[in-house]
Amino acid sequence: MKSGEQQEVMLFLATPQAFGLADGPVERIDTHISAVFLAGERAYKLKRAVRFPYLDFSTVDKRRRACEMEIAINRRTAPSLYLDAMPVTRDAHGQLALNGDGAAVDWIVVMNRFDQDGLFDRLALTSGLDNRLLGDTAEAIAGFHHDAAVKAGYGGAVATAAIIEKNARCFAESAADCFDPNMVARLNDESRRWAKSLSSLLDERRGGGRVRHCHGDLHLRNLVLLDDRPTLFDAIEFSDDLAHIDVLYDLAFLLMDLDHRGLRGFGNIVLNRYLDITGDDAGLAAMPLFLSMRAAIHAHVSAAAQEDTSVCRDYLNLALVYLDPPPPQLIAVGGLSGSGKSLLSRTLAPDIGRPPGARVLRTDVLRKRLAGRDALDRLGPEAYTGDMTERTYQTLYEAASALLNAGQSVIADAVFSKPSEREAIERVAQNQGCPFHGLWLQAQSDALIERVEKRTGDASDATPAVVRQQLTYDFGTLTWTRIDASGAPDKTLRAARRVI
Repeated sequence: MKSGEQQEVMLFLATPQAFGLADGPVERIDTHISAVFLAGERAYKLKRAVRFPYLDFSTVDKRRRACEMEIAINRRTAPSLYLDAMPVTRDAHGQLALNGDGAAVDWIVVMNRFDQDGLFDRLALTSGLDNRLLGDTAEAIAGFHHDAAVKAGYGGAVATAAIIEKNARCFAESAADCFDPNMVARLNDESRRWAKSLSSLLDERRGGGRVRHCHGDLHLRNLVLLDDRPTLFDAIEFSDDLAHIDVLYDLAFLLMDLDHRGLRGFGNIVLNRYLDITGDDAGLAAMPLFLSMRAAIHAHVSAAAQEDTSVCRDYLNLALVYLDPPPPQLIAVGGLSGSGKSLLSRTLAPDIGRPPGARVLRTDVLRKRLAGRDALDRLGPEAYTGDMTERTYQTLYEAASALLNAGQSVIADAVFSKPSEREAIERVAQNQGCPFHGLWLQAQSDALIERVEKRTGDASDATPAVVRQQLTYDFGTLTWTRIDASGAPDKTLRAARRVI
């Protein structure tokens, strides 16, 4: 299609009459690959007649297939949004119409409209994001990944290297004044080095079913709050190579987007909740590369869209930062139930180690996983026998050791009432040659009991009776730094940060 012909289609779609409306505004939203027209209760997406190294919408037939694929793919997560693929036709008199008589001159995706204020990128600007919503989002993504089709013919080391080389070509084609060529060369070299060192892991993950038909473009603008539930939409339909990917590479786009916006704390919430559900901790060794690749893509795509040069450079800088992570460390947070261990661990985590922060290993969650239950399920006495508790702590030590070995910082959240348990977690750090900090939170007994009584939506099964029993424990010699946790959480956090 000649560019002038598609311009004619866009002018047609900018009129309310195109959609059978007598009047009313038609709002237009443009991206570098599409134009979306909002009219009445519907949204109509037209794919631009463009071709990039990663997509080809250059012919009417290719755009038709892309529209049909977009409907099918996005009904997996947002069936109420995606309605139909519809032709724009030209009749014998040369008049354009939607799904009318005559030949199709273009195609559009028809969607139900939603409140734009529910988009996560807008919520990020209006302080509309919170820990609960991001935790729910992680659950939605984990469920989507669990159900997504396995694509063993994609992903792995070869596919990762191909994305890196495609990024290099896109940077080479970018405006010369947009990126520092020395920084681009360093990014290309470092990305290749990381990919080579991770090749065995990447292939193991492909062989283990971790490469699936994912979203592919999972950033904040492609998440929306519908009926008070986070909903994924606008998944990639134009490239199997970009959509049939490692699940953690899919997740990395959201984590990078949050980090770039100064919302690393929310990224840490997403990562930890996702891993608590999936148990996919072994893949974290590849997360620095995945984050860097996502930032690199955003850098050259922003340049192609002629966005502000400083924004493009910010993404390039971020891509390099991810490939130079700080060394890992282990922090153990102990204390009785109700002392605030989990809250402190959660608020400390974003600032510890490489982005988006430390992996929080909580025995309350590990115990549920070992029992085959969800983190919020209540367990009976059989899950709290001495043998089960020992097994839970052993799982904690092994998981922490593996993560540290992979370069991932860890916060271990447990009561740690026995000297042997505290010594064991310290040995994990010693064996991995990592810095260790042991924090012991303490508060008055009435405060502990009151906090436990008020808990809702928490993985802990502790009750006031459990707290009273813990108060009788002989903790032995405590060598960890004692922190008064009886006051406000931010006071406890400041004290912990001073120690670390």
